[in-house]
Amino acid sequence: MKIISDIQELRDHLRGQNRASFVPTMGNLHEGHLSLMRLARQHGDPVVASIFVNRLQFGPNEDFDSYPRTMQADIEKLEKEGVYILFAPTERDLYPQPQEYRVDPPQQLGDILEGEFRPGFFKGVCTVVLKLFSCVQPKVAVFGKKDYQQLMIIRRMANQFALPVDIIPGETIRAEDGLALSSRNSYLSVEERAEAPELQKALKAVRERVIQLRDRNTQSISEIEKEAIDSLAKRGWQPDYIAIRQQSDLAPASNEQLQAGKPLVILTAAKLGKTRLIDNLEI
Repeated sequence: MKIISDIQELRDHLRGQNRASFVPTMGNLHEGHLSLMRLARQHGDPVVASIFVNRLQFGPNEDFDSYPRTMQADIEKLEKEGVYILFAPTERDLYPQPQEYRVDPPQQLGDILEGEFRPGFFKGVCTVVLKLFSCVQPKVAVFGKKDYQQLMIIRRMANQFALPVDIIPGETIRAEDGLALSSRNSYLSVEERAEAPELQKALKAVRERVIQLRDRNTQSISEIEKEAIDSLAKRGWQPDYIAIRQQSDLAPASNEQLQAGKPLVILTAAKLGKTRLIDNLEI
C-alpha cells in the first residue's frame, strides 16, 4: 500500500485509473470502515482510502483535538484489506491556504437534525468531500448508512454538481449487542458501554409502535417520538432528537404518509455521559 500526503503525487499515481473506488474516513478505523473498503472493491479498482480529521466540520466546543488518531493501527488494517493507496494529507496539504470557499447544503436538508444541533457541520463535510473528490477523482465513493443524513446530503451534492462519482451506501455494522460501530465508542466508560445498546433498542421500539400505528391509527407520530425521548432520558441519556422522517428527503413524517406505506426512517442522536452517539433504523 502506498501512503501519500501530497495531492499532486496522489494524482500522478492515479493517472489513467478511471475506475478508482474511494472511501473517505477520519481514521481510528473499525470493522464498519473495513466493510466499506470491501464494498468499494466490489464497485471499482483500485481502492483508495483517505484519513483526514477535518477541522471544518467540528464546532468550537467539539472534540477535534481529542478525536482518536490511530494512524499506525489504521495502516495495518488497510494493508490487510488490500487498499492500494492511503491518502493521508496534513492540513497544510489539503488546505494550503485558508479554505474560504465552502459548499453550503440547502437549509431544508442541512439545517435539520444533525445540522440543527451541530451548526455548520454539513458545510464542513461537503467542503472536504468535494475537495477529496477533486484530489482522488474516483468513479465511485462509499459512505456508511450510519451517517444517514450525511449520505443523503453527499449524494445530492454529487448529483447537483454533476460530479462523475457514483455514491454507494454501506450498511451499518453493529457489535453483537446491537451498538452501531463508531470511532467515538472508545470514549465510553465500561458502564456506559453496557448501557449504549439501549439506543438501538429504543429505535426498534419506535419502529414497532409505528408499524402498529399502520393498523390502529390511535397515536400521532409526534407522540411516539416524545415517548421515546422521555424513555431514554429516564435512563440517564441526553437525547437531542428521535425523529421519524421520510426516507426520500428527511421531511417530517405524517400519519397519512404512514398509512400510504411511504418508506420512513427513524433517526436519533443522544449523549451518554460526554459521548454523543447517533443511529438510525429504516421502516
